[in-house]
Amino acid sequence: MDKSESTPFSGPVTVFQERRLPERATPAGYSALVDAYGLAVPLPLTLFATGVRHRIVEAGGWRILTPRHAPASTLDGHLTFALKYEGLDLAVLKRLFLAVGPEAIAALVRAKPTGSYARRVWFLHEWLTGDRLDLPDAAAGRYVPVVDPERQWAPDGENSPRHRVKDNLPGTPEFCPLVFRTPALERFVELDLPQRARDIIATVPRDLLARTAAFLLLKDSRSSYAIEGERPPQDRIQRWGRAIGEAGRQVLDLDELLRLQRIVIGDARFVKLGLRDGGGFVGEHDRDTRMPLPEHISARPEDLRSLAAGMIAFDQGPARTLDPVIAAAILAFGFAYVHPFEDGNGRLHRYLIHHVLARRGFNPPGVVFPVSAAILERIEEYGRVLETYSQRLLPLVEWEATPSYNVRVLNDTGDFYRFFDATPHAEFLFACVRKTIEDDLPTEADFLRRHDRFRNRATMVVDMPERTLDLLFRFLHQNGGRLSERARSSEFEDLSDAETQRIEGIYHEEFGPPPDGRT
Repeated sequence: MDKSESTPFSGPVTVFQERRLPERATPAGYSALVDAYGLAVPLPLTLFATGVRHRIVEAGGWRILTPRHAPASTLDGHLTFALKYEGLDLAVLKRLFLAVGPEAIAALVRAKPTGSYARRVWFLHEWLTGDRLDLPDAAAGRYVPVVDPERQWAPDGENSPRHRVKDNLPGTPEFCPLVFRTPALERFVELDLPQRARDIIATVPRDLLARTAAFLLLKDSRSSYAIEGERPPQDRIQRWGRAIGEAGRQVLDLDELLRLQRIVIGDARFVKLGLRDGGGFVGEHDRDTRMPLPEHISARPEDLRSLAAGMIAFDQGPARTLDPVIAAAILAFGFAYVHPFEDGNGRLHRYLIHHVLARRGFNPPGVVFPVSAAILERIEEYGRVLETYSQRLLPLVEWEATPSYNVRVLNDTGDFYRFFDATPHAEFLFACVRKTIEDDLPTEADFLRRHDRFRNRATMVVDMPERTLDLLFRFLHQNGGRLSERARSSEFEDLSDAETQRIEGIYHEEFGPPPDGRT
């Protein structure tokens, strides 16, 4: 008897791995497999079970199906259930395949050589483990996609004649996060945001568009540093802004990432550039002992080259036919979790969003959507999105503190950074991109229109040098449309009361009345 046949599967429960079920039910699919084989993996965001009532219950991270959905209490039964109702969780599947061994999977395929689920499991075993099962090539059965495109986003794919399946996985065994189709993502895609951006830009004069684009670029660069809690000199902000403006022009490879890291860091005397050779974590240190208090632990240094190669292959491979925002979310947030460098990871993570969008022609030429500014406005939500995976990953990472108060990972965690559910990340990024297109782009263009009209009208009242006019506008803008007593008695003491009132009136006509309503 093989190991899979002797494995006991759980009966009805009310608590599963410290997670309460909304009602008594029997774990099914991935939850049953994780429990039965003792798999140490991040649990799926939604777990499945089958209940006794003839209605579907969704609550508390559980989806409880009816008795008629209940699978056979076998490896084959729960694997088929998982693929049919839950989609692919590559991290669970790989750990499962390693736990049950190749013969259990080969036996499953021999029992149903033409079965579509058996052939998908067969392909996934060989793809994930790199080991060829002792099976002849499939001789019959129509080609079926490995990723169900009705359940998860997938590229077009290519046929695998050995298994008679269509390999439509968006990445490689070194890096392949997946995104579920959700109503929110479907609505975002239907908005056709690239066309919306083109429509907005069509209404903006060319010279005004160039200034708007420059302002948005600087805004994104400044915001990306602000997210990290940094206030670098203006020249570093502008230098990083120029790099963002060139996003997508170069093919992404390790040399390009290293070039970008040098730009981000600037003065690298106290930072080791390149891939980490030690551990990495996000969090604090204990105030008294200096011991690490991690909120997220990064990938092991020995896994970094493989993970970097996987992310590069993802960017250059089949994922190019995924929706650009979804592809950007997978690559950028995957990079954030891996954290391959000692410093600069956060800004490079956000740069990768621009890289994918620009390379895929999502944003109009010369225009960078200030995604970092939108993230900064949603900084708490941004943190919660990152935690959707970090909190499930952290308990599975065995680590110890190093003499330098860093962390050293003791167990094999590479697959946890290769395979994760990036659905929350894609939904968050889509919301940010939508804001930049529907709010930031037209708002900044309109602001510059009003600014130009104000300048032209103000010079009809008093002719003054460009620098003085800029200073006048800045004072008015900072003080709700009025010149302060200090400004009137200093820089603009030569303005008469009548001139001051006319200029303030022009400002109010262009930008609205002052906060207290007095004109």
